[in-house]
Amino acid sequence: MEYYNYIKSLHLIFVITWFAGLFYIVRLFVYQIEAAQKTSPEKEILQKQYKIMTYRLWYIITWPSAVLASIFAISLLYISPSFLDMPWMHVKLGFVFALYLYHWKCQIIFNELQKDEVKYTNNWMRLWNEGATIILFAVVFLVILKNAVNWIYGVIGIFLFSILIMLGFKFYKKIRERNKS
Repeated sequence: MEYYNYIKSLHLIFVITWFAGLFYIVRLFVYQIEAAQKTSPEKEILQKQYKIMTYRLWYIITWPSAVLASIFAISLLYISPSFLDMPWMHVKLGFVFALYLYHWKCQIIFNELQKDEVKYTNNWMRLWNEGATIILFAVVFLVILKNAVNWIYGVIGIFLFSILIMLGFKFYKKIRERNKS
């Protein structure tokens, strides 16, 4: 079963690159939204560049990483189906489902921005950017603790972490507004 560790390593590598893509794509969404508020010719130049950057990130890194992480995860479960008997794995799979929903919503936003449809504010997008972070924290604590009860403490920690993120976001927003004045 030595190949199990290779598959597990590949799964982890592609999970990391998937999250990296999700973190950066939303940051690029923020930049695209801000570029849409600029005047010509800066607006058109920035929008064109950000479209290229998001397209490459999304289809060359993020999507392939999501697919490969999933293939290797399914392979691991196939090799060791006993994981599916563990309550913590059920909770983890719930968070993975939430990650797929997050990815799907990012796809919708990506498609809109590629057509120059701006439906969100840059502040909303900055908050949205924290969604993947919260899922990452939940999954890491759950996988390390491997306990369906103790993960609740992790979730409480995630909510507290989310509150800190929101407070930090509001503080950062005030600083940005003060610097604009």
